[in-house]
Amino acid sequence: MSDRTKQFLLELCCVYTFVSVMGAIVNIIAGTETNNANVLVMFATCAIATFVLYLHRLFDGVSPLVMIIVQYLVACALIGLMLLALSILVEPITPRGWFEYFRSFTIPYIFLAGLYYYRVFSETRKQDALLKKIQEQKARE
Repeated sequence: MSDRTKQFLLELCCVYTFVSVMGAIVNIIAGTETNNANVLVMFATCAIATFVLYLHRLFDGVSPLVMIIVQYLVACALIGLMLLALSILVEPITPRGWFEYFRSFTIPYIFLAGLYYYRVFSETRKQDALLKKIQEQKARE
């Protein structure tokens, strides 16, 4: 298995764990319960969002803000397709249900994408600093 695949799976596990724990806390506070279908949809949503975030290398030539917005829209489109399939196969989703789902997706996505991009950009800064240091050493020689 490639390092990139291992990193993706590790990220997916961390994201799903975070979202599951936060969902459990919200359910405890609100006094509601979840079912297995919701858990599977939550996992599929985490997989889609994590996959879309991993596509950031495709947008290297674009400004970071455009990249983030496009990735969010791609994630929403893919999740919309997933929900449409679920609506056809399992149970129709009401208009309010669509709104609630996208709102429930957007809030953790913004938070977790922020953490992801912070990590990516900080690693990039570290690599740039290391590259400059190596270039300076070569220039001295």
